[in-house]
Amino acid sequence: MRDTPLSNCERRFLLKAVEEKKRLDGRQTYDYRNIKITFGTDYGCCIVELGRTRVLCQVSCELVPPKDSRPTEGIMFFNLELSPMASPAFEPNRQSELLVMLNRQLERCLRNSKCIDTESLCVVSGEKVWQIRVDVHVLNHDGNLMDAASIAAISALSHFRRPDVAIQGRDITVFSPEERDPIPLSIYHMPICVSFAFFLQGSYLLVDPCEREERVKDGLLVIAMNKHREICSIQSSGGIMLLKDQVFFLITFLVYIYMKLIYCFMKKKFFYPLLFRKEGGKFGFAESMPKERITALKRDEAPVEMTDVQETASEIVNRTETPTEAVSSPVLVAMGTAQVGEGIVNSWGLDEDEEDEPQTEDTKTGSV
Repeated sequence: MRDTPLSNCERRFLLKAVEEKKRLDGRQTYDYRNIKITFGTDYGCCIVELGRTRVLCQVSCELVPPKDSRPTEGIMFFNLELSPMASPAFEPNRQSELLVMLNRQLERCLRNSKCIDTESLCVVSGEKVWQIRVDVHVLNHDGNLMDAASIAAISALSHFRRPDVAIQGRDITVFSPEERDPIPLSIYHMPICVSFAFFLQGSYLLVDPCEREERVKDGLLVIAMNKHREICSIQSSGGIMLLKDQVFFLITFLVYIYMKLIYCFMKKKFFYPLLFRKEGGKFGFAESMPKERITALKRDEAPVEMTDVQETASEIVNRTETPTEAVSSPVLVAMGTAQVGEGIVNSWGLDEDEEDEPQTEDTKTGSV
């Protein structure tokens, strides 16, 4: 990584702000940044915004031979990509320590916790199983990539639908979404990661650190937990010594509260509309866009105040006089227009001299 080091003034300023319980973006010590989840038109496409950190996740599947050690279980494959588009510190086509650490944490959080029923992905025992591939792309790096990646991955897996299959003897038929409805994955629980940064040898603690705060931290603790208060994974980095009471406090109080808030937000954003939507209802990226903007086709009619109106419509109709003469069609007098009707003068825009000029023999024959 080609990371630009911080100056001594910036480092002292950040550490002094942590001591005074102040943060660069105005948050408090235990405040989490705003989360925004957007789903694409295809199944398994999800974009998560955690503050200014943006992560894109795409889930795909294919039929592959199973592993020899587990012939009746499907395969889960995770791939995390850090591109220079997210940060100038990331180098293309090169694995860094951060990339390896994030990929291992994601696998430990989702695959090793058995949150997905891999046996339901088996098509033919020992021959064909579904391989679920989860590709996570970091679009913008502003700190706390692990939390954003875990939320994007579990949201995309919940949104994903695999094709339906039929087996006749040795033949396997894969149906398209037009032929048969796709099948969702069997998800037992939803682990979500929450990150804590420690400063000054563990004397101060911040939740959801941003990119500047991560560069001056002494240690990082990432805890993954589901809504049943089951710890799925714990990862500590930085070599800092933590007290037992500090870890218990984070597990029993903060982690559960933040995990519950994130889970409720995800449930309100996506799962309830998807589970209880009407047959033929719309969903996806187009429906997730805010209404009443330039993308909307129409707006609601503005109410009109009618308190000063004294006459009713019937009185107005009765008092209206009927016309004595039939009104002819409107007359167009612009240049190049014609008039239709009996007794109407031609007005093709010809000059009066040309209209009154008598036709000669040369004009009739077209000679010069």
